Amino acid sequence: MSTSLKPTLNGWHLWGLAVGLVISGEYFGWSYGWDKAGTLGFLVTTIFIALMYTTFIFSFTELTTSIPHAGGPFAYARRAFGHKMAYVAGYATLIEFLFAPPAIAMAIGAYLNVQYPGIDPKIFAVAAYIIFVCLNIAGVHIAATFELLVTLLAIIELLVFMGVVAPGFSMSNFVAHGWAGNDAFTSAAIPGMIAAIPFAIWFFLAIEGVAMAAEEAKDPRATIPKAYIAGILTLVFLAMGVMLFAGGVGDWRTLANVNDPIPKAMKVVVGGNSGWLHMLVWIGLLGLIASFHGILLGCSRQIFALARAGFMPEYFADTHPRFKTPHRALIASAVVGLAAILSDDLQFNGMTLTANLITMAVFGAIVMYIVAMLSLFALRKNEPGMQRPFRSIGYPLFPALALSLAVISLLTMIYFNQELALVFSILMALGYVYFSMTAVQRETATDH
Repeated sequence: MSTSLKPTLNGWHLWGLAVGLVISGEYFGWSYGWDKAGTLGFLVTTIFIALMYTTFIFSFTELTTSIPHAGGPFAYARRAFGHKMAYVAGYATLIEFLFAPPAIAMAIGAYLNVQYPGIDPKIFAVAAYIIFVCLNIAGVHIAATFELLVTLLAIIELLVFMGVVAPGFSMSNFVAHGWAGNDAFTSAAIPGMIAAIPFAIWFFLAIEGVAMAAEEAKDPRATIPKAYIAGILTLVFLAMGVMLFAGGVGDWRTLANVNDPIPKAMKVVVGGNSGWLHMLVWIGLLGLIASFHGILLGCSRQIFALARAGFMPEYFADTHPRFKTPHRALIASAVVGLAAILSDDLQFNGMTLTANLITMAVFGAIVMYIVAMLSLFALRKNEPGMQRPFRSIGYPLFPALALSLAVISLLTMIYFNQELALVFSILMALGYVYFSMTAVQRETATDH
């Protein structure tokens, strides 16, 4: 049984992965935040979250380069605090990377349904899982090269979108009813701004997944910092541009609560039969595919790393004898995603399933961010002599700011999503039951 990964990724691959993991957030998901907070309220929330992610990445990169491990935050927490905190970080990350792909797959189905309205979007979503699980199994270099290509095309497409709709842009459209349905800010807008936090996080969610490819990177201590920093700057620019231009071309309220806000925004400017619109739908799919494909890669590496360390069944720690990819972990992640897709008609928490999946993924991410920043502080204190090829920018201010903003985000999310917070807690508790029964398994694991 092989439990090793092959280092084949260069800096461009890692940048493509950093942006590609996230870029679907620029294509869909964020418009649910408009429904909660309005355009201006959501803009404030997004700036708040962009600050959190920027300070987080500048701090998280120290951990990634110091401990280049496929488990990412799980490995950092294990070294800083031991197995119990490693469990929290590992399983929170797993929930994030399990729940995000089916939401993206359903958006892929919605985009293709624009071109083929007679075909159930679920069929496209299921097909996406089959195709990209197979591509990921075929080899990480092939998968990452594909990821880089589609990410570049997706970025170009977002720039094209901004350019095409620019003639129809009006700031008056963007600011109309911009504070949770009102034209002026009042205290009544604040709850909506807080409730919109998960959808602002969706703009940046999963960028940390690059850490899970660290074992497959060439010279990770040099390439990962460049990929992370360039990636977060790219994403902040795209998020602000897309949101501003989409909200300024008509009545933004028609774009809230839809899975394809960008085609609908462009349609207002160029009409339903324009070649620009058809190009956007087809090339826009690449943004969704880039994130779907990249998060599948990250999810499989998280399952693989947890299994290799004895936190999940050893069965999932095997790699393909020819391709050296964690094929069993990939298939397991697909099974969970397909189950979510096939339950699409299930309504819960007063939101669509896509919105619920996004929120669940965000719960996992925020818990992981908190543990990661605590690990950074603990390792600085307990292991001052540890090799740190990249030291956190602005330490201790930046990691403290990232930690504080993450805690605030988690507390407000729990308040506004109590039912989903309970579901998240139940999943973590069930995982802990397994954890508490498998101490011997962890002691005898190949990576303990």
